[in-house]
Amino acid sequence: MQNYDVIVAGAGIVGLASALKILESKPGTKLLVVEKEAGTAWHQTGHNSGVIHSGIYYKPGSLKAANCIHGYEMLLRFCDENSVPYEICGKVISATSSEELPRLESIYRRGLDNGLDKIRMIDKDELKELEPHAQGIKAIHVPYTGIIDYKAVSAAYADKIRQLGGEIRFNEKVIRLKTNGGKCESATQNSSFSSNVFINCCGLQSDEVAGYSEKKLDTRIIPFRGEYYKLRPEKSYLVKNLIYPVPDPAFPFLGVHFTRMIDGEVEAGPNAVLSFRKEGYTKTSFGFGDTFKTFTWPGFFKIASKFYKTGFGEFRRSFSKKAFVKALQKLMPEITEEDLSPGGAGVRAQAISRSGGLIDDFLIHDNGSIVNVLNAPSPAATSSLAIGETIAKKIISKI
Repeated sequence: MQNYDVIVAGAGIVGLASALKILESKPGTKLLVVEKEAGTAWHQTGHNSGVIHSGIYYKPGSLKAANCIHGYEMLLRFCDENSVPYEICGKVISATSSEELPRLESIYRRGLDNGLDKIRMIDKDELKELEPHAQGIKAIHVPYTGIIDYKAVSAAYADKIRQLGGEIRFNEKVIRLKTNGGKCESATQNSSFSSNVFINCCGLQSDEVAGYSEKKLDTRIIPFRGEYYKLRPEKSYLVKNLIYPVPDPAFPFLGVHFTRMIDGEVEAGPNAVLSFRKEGYTKTSFGFGDTFKTFTWPGFFKIASKFYKTGFGEFRRSFSKKAFVKALQKLMPEITEEDLSPGGAGVRAQAISRSGGLIDDFLIHDNGSIVNVLNAPSPAATSSLAIGETIAKKIISKI
C-alpha cells in the first residue's frame, strides 16, 4: 500500500486547482492526483464552452457568488503569470420582450450587489452598437466576461502541480474507499493507497465515489447533455462577442446563446437535454446503469413533473435543427439553418436531492479524512482556484 498525505481523485479543473492550492498552502505535502482517463480535463472541463464568468447571476452571499468573483481574479492572475491566453471581451444579456424586463432588472441588481459596478443597463440602440445583429429591447452589458481555453488552463495547473512535487497518475479509476484509524484507504484497479485526506473531485462520477464512504447519500448526479452548433466561418461576423438571453430563474441553465471562442469560432447553444449516460456526448449514447440510477432516484420524478414542458422542449430542439434555430432567432432573427453546422456537446453534472431539489450552489461534504465535492456546477471553471483554496483551508490541518 502506497502512502500519501493527500490524494485527489479527478484531474478536471476543480481537482487540479484543489491539488495546486494545497501544495501552495503547505509546500512539501506528499500529494497524488489519480484520474481514470488518459489525460487531464477529459469530461466537463474539456467540453466547456470556455467562458470566464463575472458572477452576475448568482445570489449574493452564496458560495457561487463569492467563489466566482474571487476565483475570477485568481484565474486572470494565474493566466498572466503562466502565459495562458484569454480575452476579456464582455457580453450582453438581452431582453427581447417586456415580460423579461423584471427578470433583467433582477439580474442587474444582483450584479451590483455582487460588486460588479461596471455593468450597465443599455437600450436597444446601445445594444446594436455592441452587437449589430442582436435583437432586444433592453440589455445588460457585462464588460467583465471573457473567453479562454480551460483545457489549456488545466494543463498549466498540472504543470505547476508537478513543479511543486505533486504526482499525477492517469488510467487510475477509484473502485474502493474506506476510513481506517483516522486515515483513508483507497484503491484503483491498479494500486492501493493510504492517505491522511482523500478528496473526491470526480465530477459526473462524484456521487458514485462518495457512495463508497457515505452510505446514505442524499444527492445524486443527473446528467444533462448540452449540444452546440457552430456558425459557419462566413457567418461569424454576426457575433462580435457573447450574446445571452434572460434566463429562467427556476431552471439552472442559461438558455441557448452565442459565444465567440478563444480560437475565433462562434458556438450557438447549448440546449439542456437529459442524458442517458453520464459521459454520453451523442444523442444515441446510452448506459443501462446510469439510466437505471436516474429513473430510480426519487428526486428525479419530482423534478421531471415540475419541468416536463421545458424538458420536452429541450428534447425537441435536440432532434430538430429547425426548433433549435427558432430559439436562437429570438436573439438574432436573421440566423438560418444554413448558417449553422454541427458542433460539439458537453454533459453537465446536475446534483438533485432525494426530495427533488435542484442543488444550485456548490456542495462539499467534509467527513474528516474524506472530502466529497458533490456539486460544482458552472461557474466552477472560473471559480476553480477559489474552490481549491476553500478545500485547502478545510484539510490543511489534517495533513
